[in-house]
Amino acid sequence: MLRFMKNKILIPVIILGVLAAFFSFKYAAGDATSDERKAVIMETLLGAVKEGHYSPREINDTFSARVYDRIIGELDPEKRFFSQADMNELGKYKFKIDDEINSGSLEFYHKLNDVFTKRIVDAEKNYKEALLKPFTFTGNEEIQLYGDKLPYAKDDKALKDRWRGYMKYRVLGKYVDLKKAQNKRKEDKDTSLKTIKTDVVLEADARESIRKNQATFFKRLHKITEDDRFEIFMNAIANTEDPHTDYFAPKAKKRFDEIMSGTFYGIGAQLRDDGGKVKIVNVVTGSPCWKQGELKAGDEIMKVAQGEKEAVDVEGFDIDDVVQLIRGSKGSEVRLTVKQGNGAIKVIPITRGEVLLEDIFAHSAIIKSTDGDIGYIYLPEFYSDFQHINGRRCAEDVKKEVDKLKTAGVKGIILDLRNNGGGSLSDVVDMAGLFVGHGPVVQVKSSDAAPMTLRANDKAPLYDGPMAVMINQNSASASEIMAAAMQDYKRAVIVGSTTYGKGTVQKVISLDELLNPLERMKLANSGKSVLAPNGEQQTGGIGSLKITVQKFYRVNGGSTQLRGVTPDILLPDAYAMIDMGERHDKAALKWDEIAPADYHPIQNTLNVDALRALSTPRVITNPTFQLIVESAARLKREQDKNTFPLNEVAYVKELEENAATNKKVEELQKKTTPYSIFNPKEDMDRINADTASVAKNNDWIKNLKKDIYITETVNILNDANKQGMKVNNGMGMK
Repeated sequence: MLRFMKNKILIPVIILGVLAAFFSFKYAAGDATSDERKAVIMETLLGAVKEGHYSPREINDTFSARVYDRIIGELDPEKRFFSQADMNELGKYKFKIDDEINSGSLEFYHKLNDVFTKRIVDAEKNYKEALLKPFTFTGNEEIQLYGDKLPYAKDDKALKDRWRGYMKYRVLGKYVDLKKAQNKRKEDKDTSLKTIKTDVVLEADARESIRKNQATFFKRLHKITEDDRFEIFMNAIANTEDPHTDYFAPKAKKRFDEIMSGTFYGIGAQLRDDGGKVKIVNVVTGSPCWKQGELKAGDEIMKVAQGEKEAVDVEGFDIDDVVQLIRGSKGSEVRLTVKQGNGAIKVIPITRGEVLLEDIFAHSAIIKSTDGDIGYIYLPEFYSDFQHINGRRCAEDVKKEVDKLKTAGVKGIILDLRNNGGGSLSDVVDMAGLFVGHGPVVQVKSSDAAPMTLRANDKAPLYDGPMAVMINQNSASASEIMAAAMQDYKRAVIVGSTTYGKGTVQKVISLDELLNPLERMKLANSGKSVLAPNGEQQTGGIGSLKITVQKFYRVNGGSTQLRGVTPDILLPDAYAMIDMGERHDKAALKWDEIAPADYHPIQNTLNVDALRALSTPRVITNPTFQLIVESAARLKREQDKNTFPLNEVAYVKELEENAATNKKVEELQKKTTPYSIFNPKEDMDRINADTASVAKNNDWIKNLKKDIYITETVNILNDANKQGMKVNNGMGMK
């Protein structure tokens, strides 16, 4: 999502005022019922969309049908819960949801909720019955898995059979894994293997493993409350406006803010469910529990207490619930009863503090190639902590990484935006200035206003040498702006595959601000709980709306919406033939274009055609890239066929074919002499802070060495160096 600083937000204050006035006369004093609360949420959300959305859709039968299809798909994507009989009943509402939205009725929602709640109970019964008897894997039975190509099961009997087939498929996979593991231990002459299990016993073990897995899955399903399902319903309505307009209940908004900022208040331990037990996977370097020093990876959390209050036994708890118990306000104390690796049980008091999710922050490396050192900057998202005045901003962090690489004397810089889903728009503008100096970076347009040009204001580029930007199908939003700006200015060569195609701008608004104080009080009084699991005051209100308010355009006038950014040099992509990106969502806004901004490409630019001509033969003759092309074709075939064998021999054959391709890639990577890759010297104190940080960094460097896309991008920059490319200090840019 793209987020502006306050002075750049285009939801006018007057709109909020008009909406607030509109809603302020509804619902007299007193406590709201649950349905009244839901009706207020729905009406407020639709009112906000009507007044503030870039291109609000007409609430008609077409809109109704799309909401219907979306909510059914959200609740049952694989068609294992609803039957065709259910669809016949629910389908009566398919073209009536618009009428209910306009009248404030919740009839369809309640009907849907009742049917789905019953179907969860039925499905739980079906999976349990399916796992009571042993399976045999010698017949010619097959299963269809992809829901969009499956018809709904005709009736309850057919649904029961569908669950039997699905459980058989899951058990087959686990059975093959167990059998393979035992055979390997036999081959390795593992002395701890005292008893060789028969196929019958292995099948029983596999069924028990899948039973436990399904029990956990249904435990989570049962925890989904009516309010949670209403949030899903509201999002089906919001997403029908466009894929990036979302409703956040208060708790969801808090999680969203944490993701965007990369910070939260907790202890800094990563948890996992280990058969119902809560285990520590990793301790975040520099976090409160790292500083406290007693909590280690592998420890089991048995109980959680808020300071001196009574401890809560968390065995069997969902991980999300345990996380909520552990997180809390800065400076408060949480006490963990922990069983350590040696069996000792102790209570560890930890004072909560800020936890930085380092994995999302920019970091760099230096690649020592035959033609000189190349700098590499990895940016997983365009983060910006708007909640804290001194919070982390990706533009500032990238600037620091560029300074490190310049100090190291690199002869080119790679900015890796692969799988970067976007984030802060203001940081894109600032970051572009690091490489182009001053000039327009992106144009932003609201529905009824002239485009606004956002400009970088650096006097000169911080870095003016050869540059490449890496992108792929999961590069979206802010990533596309950055890549497009570098491409339009001819500042960098863009390498990889065509991006996602998200060319819209969102703003988060509080729906509570559209209500008057009495209405807020009434709705707050209707809430079921005022305390969070960790004892903190729960955030009240009716939630927030992330709403699409603008579209952005390249400085050349074209939009990245739907079409994305096409790289200068295309590299093979294993997912090239799979349906991905914005263009595959019917609710997506359309592509268009506006007049170009007043900009001029840099002088003495890269000769992209020459670079492509040098890269193409390397890619065509590279056996790893050729295997990636073969993998893309195989993935497409699998997507199209949609059937999978329930016969052990056929199943293993498919696994072996896939494994053979992966093994070829691994062998080719081993034979390829990787470039030497090392960290900037400024990072070594942080990396060497503890063994966990060292290990994590070693894994990162190891993966960089195996990344064939990075290798080819380094080759491209070495070719660029031979062209003698250099930015002329922003000359010619306006």
